[in-house]
Amino acid sequence: MKVMKKDHVMTPEKHYQTLSNHYRHVYQQKVFKVPLNGGFSCPNIDGTVGYGGCAFCSSRHGGEFAGNPLEPLDVQFEKGLRMMHKKWKDAYYIVYFQANTNTHAPLSRLKELFEEAIRLDPKIIMISIATRPDALNDDIIRYLSDLNRRMPVQVELGLQTIHEKTAESINRCHDLATFDRACRKLSDAGIEVVAHIINGLPGETKEMMLETVGHLNTLPIDGIKIHMLHIVENSKMGEDYKKSPWPLLTLDAYVDIVVDQILMLKKDIIIHRLTGDADRNALIAPTWIIKKFVVINRIDQTLRKKGLYQGDHYET
Repeated sequence: MKVMKKDHVMTPEKHYQTLSNHYRHVYQQKVFKVPLNGGFSCPNIDGTVGYGGCAFCSSRHGGEFAGNPLEPLDVQFEKGLRMMHKKWKDAYYIVYFQANTNTHAPLSRLKELFEEAIRLDPKIIMISIATRPDALNDDIIRYLSDLNRRMPVQVELGLQTIHEKTAESINRCHDLATFDRACRKLSDAGIEVVAHIINGLPGETKEMMLETVGHLNTLPIDGIKIHMLHIVENSKMGEDYKKSPWPLLTLDAYVDIVVDQILMLKKDIIIHRLTGDADRNALIAPTWIIKKFVVINRIDQTLRKKGLYQGDHYET
């Protein structure tokens, strides 16, 4: 059962559907994610489909802010809860399997972890699972569909770009058809789908980044995460950049691209992120992404100044 979107939640301040406003509209309460680390690997690391991982990925493989995989889930959950409650005293929770590929394991192991996770607290209202489209076989999707009848399931799929040349250069190791197929199968099973894209990948123009969003408009996705490329330590891209730096998007260029992506994005797609959280200790470039709220404020101000909203440039 997907969380119903009821209607478009936009405000004078936010000219697009933010995740926070969406959840407050649906649940009448603050909702936040508590990251958990199930100790998963990645098929692009262990040789299942490739080695080395995606070129932009650090040695922590997306788990910079996840829990400690050596600790039990209940311990990770309580630690995450204490941290989040410093900001919000009362809320509902989403258990979030974030690090690596969180369906890359035998089905029995997935059932063990996910069933435990949804029972950690009565205020848990959803389970969110970050994974790759090539790590979702039919048996796993059937199980997630069954789980979804008991607890809403959200699956995050890494796309980054629709352009195969870029995908090869970053060592993504799955093609666009695999992503499209996974989106449709998950949606057919009633599961909420969130697509993850990266702006500023080497060699990509603004037009190419807009084409990625245009393609997502044709798929049955419910949400999107938009990130700027982070060049980080302990990554293939980080090592290459330190040897021979290349031009990265400026803040102005990033804001311009994201604003146009928002305008062309269908109105019923929830925007989960417009920029990522950078690990300051690992970040090499660009340094402007550290000021997350400056980035978001610039995007908001641009939309308000133009009097435009998400979907205003959407073309069927």
